[in-house]
Amino acid sequence: MGKKHLIWSPEYKISTKIAKALMEIEAAKTVVENTYLPPSVEAELRHRARVRSTHYSTRIEGNRLSLKEAEAVIEKKRTHFHGRERDVKEVRNYWDALLKVEEWASNKMDLTEDLIKKLHAVVERSKRAKPTPYRDGQNAIRDSASGAIVYLPPEAKDVSKLMSEMVRWVRKAEKENIPVPVIAALLHYQFVTIHPYYDGNGRTARLLATFILQRDGYGLNGFFSVEEHHARDLSVYYKSLTVHQHHNYYEGRADVDLTSWVQYFICLLAKVFTLAKDEAVSLAIPEL
Repeated sequence: MGKKHLIWSPEYKISTKIAKALMEIEAAKTVVENTYLPPSVEAELRHRARVRSTHYSTRIEGNRLSLKEAEAVIEKKRTHFHGRERDVKEVRNYWDALLKVEEWASNKMDLTEDLIKKLHAVVERSKRAKPTPYRDGQNAIRDSASGAIVYLPPEAKDVSKLMSEMVRWVRKAEKENIPVPVIAALLHYQFVTIHPYYDGNGRTARLLATFILQRDGYGLNGFFSVEEHHARDLSVYYKSLTVHQHHNYYEGRADVDLTSWVQYFICLLAKVFTLAKDEAVSLAIPEL
């Protein structure tokens, strides 16, 4: 692969739909920021959103626990489900990773490769695990039914450069005042495209998008779960990520136009923000 293809400069346009959705996001954000909720109500909304994020993000990857079972694991009301030990561990780890992301966001941590490696370690192993190095071999995404290759990510030798380029682009985008939701969308896309690990890529990508949104003022008090809406229409989520027909990263995916993915992500975020805003308003204490 030529060096110029290792430089990431995502191609996308702000379509009319994206522009409209960005305005809807700003409107919902403003309303939520100016809506007073009792602390107990805020805490409950935040807890429920975290539980849904944890359940649905792990469910996307095949976790078999129901929403109620995941909540029981999170609240330590139940620690064991026979034959589903891996599912229990995945839910626990994702919950810990989500709390870590919130902590990093509130501390305005920079997005670095070290932060990404630490986050992946929590997702895949535990909150005390050492940062995970990138994969040292090839991996492939296959169709679960046929076993055919759906996507072949970049070779291991290119992963480190591509990851450093992704982080560099995010920092550049922040300085150029590219809308935060757009940065989150493109970070999510590029992480799963590089697929720097053998497992845990989707979960880590969704957490990184959450980190950017929360850190840069689009956390909406933690009242929303984008993961839930990805999971509710998985075929659309996956189709939106498939921006090029060729399954090989080097055969077109490296420099394809990403407008369709950005539009999917931003329009979904506008819907999620509007739902969270409506719920917050319905629970607000009326002014005297």
